[in-house]
Amino acid sequence: MPKNKTITTDDKPGRTLSRVLPWLLLIGGIIAMAASLGLSIEVFNRLKNPSYVPICNLNPVLSCTSVADSIQSEIFGFPNYYIGIAGFASLATIGLALLAGAKFKRWFWIALEGGLLFGISFVVWLQFESFYRIGALCIFCMVVWAMTIPIFWYTTLHVLHEGHIKTPVRLKNIVAFATHHHGDILLLWFLIIIGLIIKRFWYYWSTLF
Repeated sequence: MPKNKTITTDDKPGRTLSRVLPWLLLIGGIIAMAASLGLSIEVFNRLKNPSYVPICNLNPVLSCTSVADSIQSEIFGFPNYYIGIAGFASLATIGLALLAGAKFKRWFWIALEGGLLFGISFVVWLQFESFYRIGALCIFCMVVWAMTIPIFWYTTLHVLHEGHIKTPVRLKNIVAFATHHHGDILLLWFLIIIGLIIKRFWYYWSTLF
């Protein structure tokens, strides 16, 4: 009789992931880069004309000016959108290279994962600061958040599935579960963020009804 085989990864989702990831990097990178450029243009227009009202200033909550004027917007001594423009342009280039058939070394994937880990950590920190310190939301920033999260999530799953980062034996079933239910987990992630936004700014949303 054949021996029982423990299945620790689902190869079908893994193969699908390998096909989708280049497009996600390319399209997500372009969209997030465009959002970063859009924010930079609005900030420059306001610097040239102090009376200029940015197109992303919609109400007291959706106000990119409040976010752009905060100390958090230049936490490294220069505007955060510089990081976005450079970083997402790089991701779009990587996606295009993958679509062209490029094969990257293991060290490259590890470096990419490290960069995305920094990126998602930065996004989570900015979300906290926007919700509970600044008290306002930037539409361009939220577009960047919306692109960074799936890019980080699916790159991480790809790196783990392909073995670029070795998964400890005790975590293999967790990785397999995450790979199989990737969409459900991503949806839950976004629902949590939406729920936090609704709860934090309910004082304003409630006045719209």
